Amino acid sequence: MSRDRVNTANLLVELFVEELPPKALKKLGEAFASVLAESLVAQGLAEADAVVTNFASPRRLAVYITDVVEQAKTKWISQKLMPVSVGHDANGQVTPALLKKLASFGFGEDFVDSLTIASDAKTEALFLEIQIPGMGLQGRLQKAIGDALTKLPIPKMMTYQLADGWSSVNFVRPVHGLVALHGTEVVPVSVLGLAAGRETQGHRFEARVSPVSIQSADSYAAQLRDEGAVIASFAERRAEIVRQLQAAAAPLGLTPVEDDALLDEVTALVERPNVLVGKFEEAFLDVPQECLILTMKANQKYFPLLDAAGRLTHQFLIVSNIAPADASAVVGGNERVVRPRLADAKFFFDQDRRKTLESRVPGLARVVYHNKLGSQGERVERVAAIARAIGTMLGNEALAVAAERAAVLAKADLLTEMIGEFPELQGIMGRYYALHDGLPAEIADAIEDHYKPKFAGDTLPRNDVGVVVALADKLETLVGLFGIGEKPTGDKDPFALRRHALGVVRMLTEKSLPLNLPDLIDVAAASFAGIAAFKKQIVMDELESRFIYDRLANSLRDGGASAQSVDAVLALRPARLVDVAKRLAAVHQFATLAEAPALAAANKRVGNILKKAESEVGERADPARFVEDAEKALFAALGDIAPQADADFDAGDYTASLQALAALKAPVDAFFDTVMVNADDPALKANRLALLNQLHRTMNRVADLSRLAA
Repeated sequence: MSRDRVNTANLLVELFVEELPPKALKKLGEAFASVLAESLVAQGLAEADAVVTNFASPRRLAVYITDVVEQAKTKWISQKLMPVSVGHDANGQVTPALLKKLASFGFGEDFVDSLTIASDAKTEALFLEIQIPGMGLQGRLQKAIGDALTKLPIPKMMTYQLADGWSSVNFVRPVHGLVALHGTEVVPVSVLGLAAGRETQGHRFEARVSPVSIQSADSYAAQLRDEGAVIASFAERRAEIVRQLQAAAAPLGLTPVEDDALLDEVTALVERPNVLVGKFEEAFLDVPQECLILTMKANQKYFPLLDAAGRLTHQFLIVSNIAPADASAVVGGNERVVRPRLADAKFFFDQDRRKTLESRVPGLARVVYHNKLGSQGERVERVAAIARAIGTMLGNEALAVAAERAAVLAKADLLTEMIGEFPELQGIMGRYYALHDGLPAEIADAIEDHYKPKFAGDTLPRNDVGVVVALADKLETLVGLFGIGEKPTGDKDPFALRRHALGVVRMLTEKSLPLNLPDLIDVAAASFAGIAAFKKQIVMDELESRFIYDRLANSLRDGGASAQSVDAVLALRPARLVDVAKRLAAVHQFATLAEAPALAAANKRVGNILKKAESEVGERADPARFVEDAEKALFAALGDIAPQADADFDAGDYTASLQALAALKAPVDAFFDTVMVNADDPALKANRLALLNQLHRTMNRVADLSRLAA
């Protein structure tokens, strides 16, 4: 058996800390494990295929790595440094260049005599050849832990004093213990003022043994579970919570609310979960269930229970961190705590319904939207005007009136007490209050839906009024903020403009709206007339020409469309986004034609020639000026093919329009084989450029075919 194999064992490192931020715990655990493992692999102490297991509980971050060696392998370095003529001067003395090169490898001048001289087939050169003993685990692990701590995605650092009363360190929470085991042996490393050992702490109240002395890296998880009453693995603890939630709900014939974020947060709050069933008075169910669900999830971390129809019931699930023999006190305490929360929600709901949404609209004039764009009241006026205009553009006056009405009321719930307490319910409460005021369902639904889509994969508004108001709201936001220079930069997008743009794209395409994007942006920009800070040119240059199409391009590529086809179609900036899918399909079909590669290459060549033209190029060639048979033939082919291709394009048959171009291959090839475009005769040259301009226009109505060229 090799020495390396003998000295291989599994490694465990654990930091025992005070309660970590629950919303950050999952990422902290993953980052601690991955960075520490990557550092050990880079230092030659672990293989790239080592199994890495991360542990993260409210009071610990830990990592288990398989097959870590006690000492890295010896390394041989054989490196050409430089020609002898560069490393030694005319007197044979060492040059500064050689000393600098040695220093880059960590060696000083005393190492010069160890260099060898050999021929590299061109000249004699100086070579560095040395055997470097592998470093031991202690020093390398010390570095790996340091790397992991440095790169942790800590939301907010805190400073705390060490046990000596003088020193202080920075970390996300105070650290009280460090375990580092290579197999059964403690690795003598230290971090944050703590020396490594084998002892850790289990559950605060239910640990069978305190402290827990970890026998080996392999026994860590089992000992914590059996002796410490802690499920150290975040994933295992989460799965156990899911199992218990389902087991508790099943006998009741109910289903827990699904919420991955809540599940992750609760997993980060308990060390050994124990799910219990609680109840509240059924009278609270008169309050909209969204309010009750939100207050239970956000404030109490409970899992509300739904019936088979998806309606909220008066029962909920508690994930407790203790498992007493008699859980009635735990359940009773939680029921007492949630009751005032629900009572507050009922009070807000009852109070809010004393005033109509209509009566709240004037109050929006006192709410600042943006210091350069005025109040929420002014914003509502703009959204209403845009919504009415969109309805008119769709040729539906009744829709225009309804959309304007919904837009006026859409932000009124911002002034209610319920939204003051739960901003997440914007729009949702507006719908309830609108129905209470006796407004039509399509208006009420539009008030809720005008925020949609709120995130990737979210549903779109459920009716036409909602679509129009949502489109108007997003366009007002995009055009207004771009117009005052508030555009996203890098990964910063404080106004969620990328999400708004993608929402516009989705509504125009998925709802098959026959609307031109430039017209929509013009209508939105017109609503900002009179605002000094607003610059329409920025909107046209940045938003209309690039930003929205970039979002569309990303969406199409994510959906599986080829980047080349997407670039070809969107290079023309098609005004109607609803046509883009048909254009992509046509380009895909065109690309399968035998003539496609040659036509794409020719189109690219034509485009380059036209770009280099020194004067304005004519729109149409004069056949009387043709000299060569090939240019006459190309002109004749265009005369035959262009009308049909244009007719197909105008009819929306983009596939037929592109496939008609296949017949141009032969005359185009002949033209470039025999015709000199840049003729000495200026009139002849201009006529040939005009012919190419005709060809270019005919070929590029559906897409910029030059983007398909290899």
